[in-house]
Amino acid sequence: MTRIATYPGTFDPVTFGHVDVVERAAELFDSVVVTVAINPSKKPLFTAEERVRFLSDALARFENVRVDSFEGLTVDHARSVGAAAVIRGLRAVTDFEYEFQMALMNRKLAEEINTVFLMPNEKYTYLNSSMARNLAQFGAPIDEFVPAAAAKALREKFGEPNG
Repeated sequence: MTRIATYPGTFDPVTFGHVDVVERAAELFDSVVVTVAINPSKKPLFTAEERVRFLSDALARFENVRVDSFEGLTVDHARSVGAAAVIRGLRAVTDFEYEFQMALMNRKLAEEINTVFLMPNEKYTYLNSSMARNLAQFGAPIDEFVPAAAAKALREKFGEPNG
């Protein structure tokens, strides 16, 4: 039996914290589908296609990981890819309440799909996509926070020279 998990997120942009969670998930599951969630209520900086491209580039070294996108309920997407689990990253206690509520709702909608919480390496616990965007907006160095393709795109979006 193949154990499949999906790791949904906005990934606007992907950070090294996200990559770390994917690495952990790839060790636990036979296949991981990293999924760019298209949420009409959010206004991301990058298009879904750009976010898929950044993720595909950043995750190319993982043989059992593929990148996808979806619009709709996470559990519906999980079912469509045959996933038994939804991966969620927890950086700090402040993430837990929201993630716990989402996990309970997903369980109510699809009790056969489990939520698995994974913590990134402690060096990424403070990092999120909003922080990376804010740093880039003010011209701060971002290469240690986001993969190369995302860093380049952030600098281009905010008019900073690539380097």
